[in-house]
Amino acid sequence: MEIKLANPRGFCAGVDRAIEIVEKALEYHGAPVYVLHEIVHNRHVIEDLSARGVEFVKELKEIPSGAVTIFSAHGVAESVVREGEERGLRVIDATCPLVTKVHQQAQRYWDQERELILIGHPGHPEVEGTRGRFPGKVTVLSTVEEVEALEPKDPSRLAYVTQTTLSLDDTREVIDALNERFPDISGPSLNDICYATQNRQNAVRDLVGDVDLLIVVGSQNSSNSNRLRELGEREGISSFLIDQPEEIQPEWVLGKSSIGVTAGASAPEILVKKIIDRLKELGVKDIQEMDGEAELVTFKNPPELDQLAAEMNGKTS
Repeated sequence: MEIKLANPRGFCAGVDRAIEIVEKALEYHGAPVYVLHEIVHNRHVIEDLSARGVEFVKELKEIPSGAVTIFSAHGVAESVVREGEERGLRVIDATCPLVTKVHQQAQRYWDQERELILIGHPGHPEVEGTRGRFPGKVTVLSTVEEVEALEPKDPSRLAYVTQTTLSLDDTREVIDALNERFPDISGPSLNDICYATQNRQNAVRDLVGDVDLLIVVGSQNSSNSNRLRELGEREGISSFLIDQPEEIQPEWVLGKSSIGVTAGASAPEILVKKIIDRLKELGVKDIQEMDGEAELVTFKNPPELDQLAAEMNGKTS
């Protein structure tokens, strides 16, 4: 029995940046540091940061006035930004730059007085953050059926953007349906699709023809991790999304000769290693690292973090 490791897998540049922002804020300011919502959707990451003095909250009103406050990688609504300013919170925005890019594109469409469509899953923090950037109606949809039921005020004045944790493959049918029904609709170029989401799905697609079991490392509330599991299932492979090695059941690997392992963009490599150790206990002998797309993207930290560092240096000099 062997393991084939998908490549790339695990943390993307936006997740790396968000976690580093929280860790640096702890280093520069000390505990507690407050984070609105989960910084990324991974239980292991949240538990680790909580143990080090990070307080995760659902609403800004739970945070003391003037406290260091970090907005999660998923982005927030304009009303949240204003509330943070009004309460005098020391806000550090950890929104993924690719999410910010979606906000900026949507703003351009809004300024053109186009009716805005957001392809994504209602209730997801990124979707709620994006739709909350605008004072009027933003239509959220994710299926061809919803496109067919759409009744815009002016079909010639439509535009769409997409949730970043959905790949081109996830949105292709919906985008095609929008273009077919509304030929004048505007939308982002293919280059605006999140590279990390697409790369991880491509890696799984390359993998599934050579394995008879797929294990995706990630939390149940991680959108991109769920899409990886669904991709395996669509290809007819037994696929499981797990957060801890203890979740692996011995009967999953019975009779299996090759096991594919990947990780969602918010799952740390340390969890992948623990999963591998568990699979070794169950009889895996060989591990093969697959070739894949090299990811060289990096993002700068926000200026508010540099300001916090400068204040610390001033106190210690």
